[in-house]
Amino acid sequence: MTFTNDTRTIVIGGTSGIGKAVASALALRPGSVATASRSTGLDVTDQAAVAAYFEAQSPVDHVVFTAGSAAPGGAVTDVSIDAAKQAFDAKFWGAIATAGAAAKHIRPGGSITLTSGFLARRTVPGTYVKTAMNAGIEAVAKILAKELAPIRVNVISPGLTDTEAHAGMDAEARQTMLDRAARSLPAGKAGAPEDLAQGYLFAIDNAFVTGAVIDIDGGALIN
Repeated sequence: MTFTNDTRTIVIGGTSGIGKAVASALALRPGSVATASRSTGLDVTDQAAVAAYFEAQSPVDHVVFTAGSAAPGGAVTDVSIDAAKQAFDAKFWGAIATAGAAAKHIRPGGSITLTSGFLARRTVPGTYVKTAMNAGIEAVAKILAKELAPIRVNVISPGLTDTEAHAGMDAEARQTMLDRAARSLPAGKAGAPEDLAQGYLFAIDNAFVTGAVIDIDGGALIN
């Protein structure tokens, strides 16, 4: 897609991690980039607030959603349903609310790019919440790609990426996790936010891509 001085992109979740890297990459192009997240006052679990936000930002060309990466871990029998619902409210329902609201204000040739994660298609005990909400996003995105056409809707599915999402870990444990990934993944490294940003740019730029799930996981799914 051709970016001009009038091109407007919004990155929900764009103040940290992968979303921040996407916004930074887009800022090098013509046009404007707006970022929104809980830290800027946008609560993606509030459908009315999301709708009002896009009404105020209209018109827009491209929307990227990277918010809501946190989810409780643990066995199905152990995880609180309320905790699981909170994770779904942010990532799954937040993505759906964003797509629905944004679609009313996207100009011809525009796109919506959502975010899932490799656990959508990888069976790992103790991760059912992430698995379920990521798989749900991938399934619904394909429906959105048909319902919202000609707006293009795609999903980026990241693997392990070194972002602020792991900031709560002990520094040594975090480094051990990243080193283990570097040894085990076919790519020989854990992901960096900038690696993932290139995938979002591809989904935005390629006018022949819609309804796709693009894996950027260092080879985790073939491991």
